[in-house]
Amino acid sequence: MKKQTFIQGTMILLAAGIINRILGFIPRIVLPRVIGAEGVGLYQQGYPFFIVIVTLITGGIPLAIAKLVAEAESYGDVKASEKILKTSLFFTLTAGAIFTALCLLFAPFVTSRILTDERVYYTFVSMTPMILIVAVSSVYRGYFQGKQNMIPSASSSIAETLMRILCVLWFSYLLLPKGIEFAAAGAMLGAVAGELIGMFVLLWQHERNRKAGILVPAPMPQRSKTKMESKSIFKRIMSISIPVTAGRLVGSISYLLETIVTAQSLALAGFTKAIATAQYGAMQGMVIPLLLLPGALTSSLATSLVPSLSEAAARKDYKTIHKRMHQSLRLALVTGGPFAVIMYVLAEPLCLLLYNNSSIADMLRTMSPFALFIYTQAPLQAALQALERPGKALFNTMLGAIIKISLILYLASKPEYGIYGAIIAICINALVVTLLHGRSLKQLLGFRFRWLDALKVGTGMIIMAAVVEYLFHHLPWPSILFLQFLVSSFIGLLLYLSVMAACRLIDLHDLSRVPILGAWIRRK
Repeated sequence: MKKQTFIQGTMILLAAGIINRILGFIPRIVLPRVIGAEGVGLYQQGYPFFIVIVTLITGGIPLAIAKLVAEAESYGDVKASEKILKTSLFFTLTAGAIFTALCLLFAPFVTSRILTDERVYYTFVSMTPMILIVAVSSVYRGYFQGKQNMIPSASSSIAETLMRILCVLWFSYLLLPKGIEFAAAGAMLGAVAGELIGMFVLLWQHERNRKAGILVPAPMPQRSKTKMESKSIFKRIMSISIPVTAGRLVGSISYLLETIVTAQSLALAGFTKAIATAQYGAMQGMVIPLLLLPGALTSSLATSLVPSLSEAAARKDYKTIHKRMHQSLRLALVTGGPFAVIMYVLAEPLCLLLYNNSSIADMLRTMSPFALFIYTQAPLQAALQALERPGKALFNTMLGAIIKISLILYLASKPEYGIYGAIIAICINALVVTLLHGRSLKQLLGFRFRWLDALKVGTGMIIMAAVVEYLFHHLPWPSILFLQFLVSSFIGLLLYLSVMAACRLIDLHDLSRVPILGAWIRRK
């Protein structure tokens, strides 16, 4: 099982993430055309409960596994890695089975009393098999990440996405004649099928490595043995995962409350059930996924940061920690910048091309200036968790959640704001939590963000925005929207990358460490 460097691991996950985001947009583009914004709203309303349950079961488990396996591997203790895997599987399978049964038992109560649209019942029941599947998959992903081998996770996520695309659209189309609620449930069953295939790929990867003899236990050095026997594996997993789970649970519960409070606030503002569901579906199922498209990079960075920073912290190598943090934030800013520009300047043509719906363009334009805070938040939070300061991340996330829910309740209940009240609250939440995470790292490590890098990225974004705006309105193909959009965006992106290269935010040294591309550069 080949171990990758930090940059290589990040780039492998990034490549898979980009492929998944692009492929994942196929059902997001087609599904609203099949079941409408109201159907998407029904599909989305069940997810917050699923996220809360999965967070309870596996919230901090993958990170704990990755951290402990990385430590064991640094001592050459493969046997301990396998024990960590088996212990984690036993816990997550037991908890997953219990919560699956509870979900099926309380589904009627949740969908009729807590949510405002009882039609969500069918979607809610359809999603329950995913609890056990995701529980198993998360354990294996943490295991492979701890070994700093990102290929199994990448291949699993791609297989899951491909199956999800096929089944989400197929099942929703087949069940549409029975009603929108059944079509939304069909889409959820398609998501279940995708998760199942992803889990099988992970299991196959592990079994293949085991049969090939890659996982045969190696002789355990004495210092490793002493370290691993100081506490039971289960207690060590829990000691790491519980604080992380608590932090992530705040975010998951915040998402759940956001769904409930938004629906209730729109009702108070005088919107009908159907309109409120459609507006929520447009925001959560169409606008926010588009805004989070560059999150493929930030999630890759966060995943790769945990074992890398854990190893560096174990060696007290603070120079490497600072270096990794600067790399992560620089990559998040540089790659997220052009996406934010396009979503702001070309919001209307983008929504027309993807969803055939220009009415949601103002939602996207309102949120896009805050995109960079969202993109830089994941690496900052991962760093706090990897450095065993999940309590800081928990406090910051909780404070941001309180502000967000309060603002949604206050603003979205006013007819003049409506759904835009929720959008404003989400943007302010992203700003507050990101700044708090940065402040916590500064207090912990003396880490200082390079504001000059942000100034350079901002300059590149302004130049790109002006060029894209001008080209889109002056290129000679006004009747061919796709071509007008594509050419203006591409030229603007090339100019932006040129500015980044001139500012030395992109260099051949970094690119030479990227798999495949690096080999090509070194030959030149």
